[in-house]
Amino acid sequence: MKLRIGILSDTHLSRPDSLFLKKIRHCFKDCSVIVHAGDLTDTSLLDAFTGKDLYAVHGNMCSRELHTRLQRTLSFSLGNFTFGLTHGDGLGYDIEAGLWDLFPDADCVIYGHTHRPVCHTVAGRLIVNPGSFRDTGQFGAKGTYAIVEITESLHGKIFEVPNQI
Repeated sequence: MKLRIGILSDTHLSRPDSLFLKKIRHCFKDCSVIVHAGDLTDTSLLDAFTGKDLYAVHGNMCSRELHTRLQRTLSFSLGNFTFGLTHGDGLGYDIEAGLWDLFPDADCVIYGHTHRPVCHTVAGRLIVNPGSFRDTGQFGAKGTYAIVEITESLHGKIFEVPNQI
């Protein structure tokens, strides 16, 4: 079995525009599962992922409605692996240290909030922060996302969101 999981965070949109939708389709075309690590900002963003299995949490910039609709943390299983998902706000300066307490048994922990992509393994656990899907401004970093593949093991990689589609 091979499963591709598309992971994004910090989209910070009040509604999905046509460019965002094109980028989503392009970046996640081969993914059957989408994980959003918070700061979707508005519920209309959830509709952008119709037809895919979606796991999402709210972030500190989400609307009141999303805070009600989505959880702050989420645990789920895909294949033979367990996942922990949170936005990461409120975990202090060292977010990764706080993840161990939230998800002590997870094989893969996913967070956002920092807008800085991370994909590494610590003590046999895959830790992924996809960064911010959207560019962070004229002089800021390019948008990024992550893909995690499940085979007999977990493999993750960070990608840049293309400017032109």
